[in-house]
Amino acid sequence: MAKYAGPDELAGTTLSPERTRFSVRRMARLLGVSTSGYYAHVKRVAATVLTPRQQRRADLEVKITQAHQDSCGVYGSPRITAELRERGEVVTAKTVAKIMASIGLEGISPRTFRVKTTVVDPAASFPPDLVGRHFDRGRLDAVWLTDITYLTCGQGDMFLCAIRDGHSRKVLGYSISGHIGTEMVTDAIDAAVGTRGGRCRGTILHSDRGGEYTAHLTAKACFRHGLRRSMGATGIC
Repeated sequence: MAKYAGPDELAGTTLSPERTRFSVRRMARLLGVSTSGYYAHVKRVAATVLTPRQQRRADLEVKITQAHQDSCGVYGSPRITAELRERGEVVTAKTVAKIMASIGLEGISPRTFRVKTTVVDPAASFPPDLVGRHFDRGRLDAVWLTDITYLTCGQGDMFLCAIRDGHSRKVLGYSISGHIGTEMVTDAIDAAVGTRGGRCRGTILHSDRGGEYTAHLTAKACFRHGLRRSMGATGIC
């Protein structure tokens, strides 16, 4: 039975050892395609080759998308720019913002005014500061950092409790609620522990002295998962 092929197959053939023994014209005749069709295909392929500028853009799109996913969709262009620079990328905030807009990525914007989310319970006892602002210990799951942020988004004003690794800076777990409370902290803890598959015993969970972190339910959740509680100054991790 005769074999027929299109220009894709012929293009592949011309890169093989047969190319040194047969002309394009002869192989086109044997495979049942026209030489003009082959050359048109080669021209189309050549046109799709990325220039260095286009390749750089594609590379940044991948890295920006990954950083946005690592933050669970929270980070906007300023924080993603900072993340990329920490990883050695030379990039401007303007470029990151432009790329994010073109591929439809956006973060959750904090309020332009500061809302007090840290309310200290005067009767609470505080765990010691085990971190001393030395957040990155050079390995994963040595220190987790957590904080509560007041946000405005499409659904209205919300509170976000996030937990991220002090070494990788990746968000491990988070919880969003319409009101601030201990439950959102314990939900974020459970999510972070789930991300690590429960392998977090001995990990330091560092926070400020807000009432949600000194609450009995938060302490109980940390004990259950083997997390070591650590607290900095009020409102400052």
